[in-house]
Amino acid sequence: MEKTDCRQKSIDMFCYQCSQTANGTGCTVRGVCGKVPTVAKLLDNLIFIIKGISAYLYHARELGFTDPEIDGFLEKAFYSTFTNVNFDAGSYVQLAVEAGQMNIRAMKLLKKAYIDTYGEPIPVKVQTGIFKGRGIIVTGHGLKALEHLLKQTEGMGINVYTHSEMLPAHGYPGLKKYKHLVGNIGKAWFDQKKIFSQYPMAILATSNCALIPKDDYKDRMFTTGPVRLPDVKHIDNYDFAPVIEKAKSLPELEESKGDVVFTTGFSKSVIMSLAGKIKELVTSGKIRHFFLIGGCDSPIGKGEYYREFAQKLPKDTIILTLACGKYRINDLDLGDIEGIPRLIDLGQCNDSIVAIEIAAALSELFGVEINKLPLTLVLSWTEQKAVAILWSLLSLGIKGIYLGPILPAWVNEDILKVLQDNYDIKLISEPEKDIKEILP
Repeated sequence: MEKTDCRQKSIDMFCYQCSQTANGTGCTVRGVCGKVPTVAKLLDNLIFIIKGISAYLYHARELGFTDPEIDGFLEKAFYSTFTNVNFDAGSYVQLAVEAGQMNIRAMKLLKKAYIDTYGEPIPVKVQTGIFKGRGIIVTGHGLKALEHLLKQTEGMGINVYTHSEMLPAHGYPGLKKYKHLVGNIGKAWFDQKKIFSQYPMAILATSNCALIPKDDYKDRMFTTGPVRLPDVKHIDNYDFAPVIEKAKSLPELEESKGDVVFTTGFSKSVIMSLAGKIKELVTSGKIRHFFLIGGCDSPIGKGEYYREFAQKLPKDTIILTLACGKYRINDLDLGDIEGIPRLIDLGQCNDSIVAIEIAAALSELFGVEINKLPLTLVLSWTEQKAVAILWSLLSLGIKGIYLGPILPAWVNEDILKVLQDNYDIKLISEPEKDIKEILP
């Protein structure tokens, strides 16, 4: 089979959704229909946001929570991307802003679903070593799948470990109560081929961030929910008997100590219970600035920026983190400021709503608008949920966000100018340079 060279010359756009497409392959300069590149890229941007919203709606619906207003918006937004419907760049920007607001609704819905079902997260320390015995690794974002697995393995002597974005599950009382949910293995999603090969356990992938497996663990990997992988058994209806049987068939692991203990589970209620102390420390100058450092992590080399940024921050700063971007920094021992941890893990990517609500609460606490707070967002992105979250932040009028590790490929000069002129979006450069710009 002929190999495909994935390296492409830069193109202005790519669209092949109708029969008119240029040369029967795709319009790359201007649409035969008249669509210009900026409109094509904004159309793609809207579709990416919709995909992100859909992920959160899926997990909320799993737990019986829906929102017809969001569903109605999705119909309108999808319809706008049809052939010969919308050629107006400005309206696509407005739709992206509206989509950002709908994503806030979706994240709030999912937060309510999780808290009503599993309780509000509380801070918890999570081991990263291996406990003696057989085990199952759960990766992805699916808390309902994890809950069913924990119920079905209770009392069987099988240890259950989280991986990547499942780490925050340990903070939910309704999941933490299962004593065989023992720890977390690995870090961000892209280490899974190494981690899953290293530990002979059964593996369950519950959502996005699943990679096509290596042959050496493919026979002990399973998918559920929206995930499908080639030559990997898929499980419907949360009946995880095949996963359990595979775990039982594998050898027992010997105990080994982890290199670090993670702390997660800082909900809005936990943070705001410290509001008085936080206000006192800010007013007295002992807390100088807050940073949100996180987002969807990327395996590209520029991702090291975020760790270096955190390490170089002065000790009178507080770092909030979330999503798998946390793994760039959550092994750092940054200490505390009079009992307030300098590194606070808010949870999964959908817990961006917690960060938003904390920012709103701090705005009220200090009597200033969000953009006047001593708060800077330093975000990483990889996929569509991160795009949805970015537009959620922009829909709230939040300005001065530092974005990396690279500029999204569908953002051309026209779109970047809109983002910079209207929202003061900044692309990350070098940690020291950016810190000096933020903290002159």
